[in-house]
Amino acid sequence: MKKTSSLLLFPVLCFLISIFFLAGCFEGKTVPVTVVKPEQPAVIEPEPAVPDPEPPDTAGSDLPLVPQPEPPASSDSWYFQRNNLHQVPFVNENIKTRLNANNAFYYLESSGRQIYLTFDEGYELGYTGQILDILKANDVKAIFFVTGHYIDSQPELVLRMKQEGHLVGNHTVNHPDLGIADLETITAEITGLENKFTQLTGLPLDKYIRPPMGLYSDASLAAAANLGYRTVFWSVAFNDWDPNNQPGAEYSYQHVMDNIHPGAVILLHAVSQSNTEALNRIIKDLKEAGYEFRTFP
Repeated sequence: MKKTSSLLLFPVLCFLISIFFLAGCFEGKTVPVTVVKPEQPAVIEPEPAVPDPEPPDTAGSDLPLVPQPEPPASSDSWYFQRNNLHQVPFVNENIKTRLNANNAFYYLESSGRQIYLTFDEGYELGYTGQILDILKANDVKAIFFVTGHYIDSQPELVLRMKQEGHLVGNHTVNHPDLGIADLETITAEITGLENKFTQLTGLPLDKYIRPPMGLYSDASLAAAANLGYRTVFWSVAFNDWDPNNQPGAEYSYQHVMDNIHPGAVILLHAVSQSNTEALNRIIKDLKEAGYEFRTFP
């Protein structure tokens, strides 16, 4: 009897459980559902474009223009043989080759009768102002090679040179023997003078250099060329640099007139009283003879 009752009770219990479950659904009750949205893909901003590196600019670099030898034990001294035929003075062919290889010259080829008047300026004895007056009165332009001492002691005259249309070239800071100097010293002497000039005038120095005392070597010529300079010697000159040993205006005048030639580079020292007194006559008579004063190209 007890076993039969248990068998009947089991289906009743299953029926009641199903009724309660269905009732819960039909009551409109919902089971909260958590909706998990898929993650959005990360937004990655594009990196700014990085341009390819520019190739190095080699224009105006320190790449050597000519081979740079080591300085020798002794310098060469500028030398030429005069003539009274109004022809270019004789210079050994080997020396000409060395000059040409290093952008240096002592005269310039001339299809006419162009000539070039140059003055070396290491210190002042009161003549440069007179020289500038004479040049201005005759409408002649020249090139003045100045030292560091001259720029420091005579800034007004240096400014006047540029204001009146003359070239101003490099005669180094301290007037040393460049022929035996090392590259560092040569560079300091040349660029130091450039800096002094630019600080004074605000202008670049004209790229011509006159070797102090006419002393040079392949090393010094190459160093100047690699700094963008032309080294300028001369084809007309005499011993005029000693103010205590002046030969007089007539001697200065006659020396220039006897040795002049087309393309001549005339060297006069501005401490010379003889040169100063002869200059006006020299200019006028050279013009009368058909010569034309020019500045370097």
